[in-house]
Amino acid sequence: MADFALKNFDDIDNAAADRGPGLDARFARKHLGSEHLGISYFRYAPNYRSPVAHRHREQEEAYVVVGGSGRVKLNDEIVGLRQWDVVRVAPNVVRSFEGGPDGLDLIAIGADRPEGGDGELVEGHWDED
Repeated sequence: MADFALKNFDDIDNAAADRGPGLDARFARKHLGSEHLGISYFRYAPNYRSPVAHRHREQEEAYVVVGGSGRVKLNDEIVGLRQWDVVRVAPNVVRSFEGGPDGLDLIAIGADRPEGGDGELVEGHWDED
């Protein structure tokens, strides 16, 4: 493997394209050949609330707001987000995002993960909001 890799997020397929408009998700880990680091880009349309949340068994993540604003629901707590906020999330915390009036652009950084991933989807996370 080379000592470096370069990939533009625009050249990575939108993994959320089948979910309809409102969410763009691009995962760069495999495109960069990284064994230990995952980098992903998420774009939530204005006022778009993710219908599905997730958590992990082992992988800790951090999210950097690079554009717009919105909210993140962490277990039962809802936190407002603005540009350049950084949120670290422990593996077992259920998380989902909502774009603000101008949308929400996030870069997600993940640590090592088990072979095949360790994410678990959680339906209905915003139902009680």
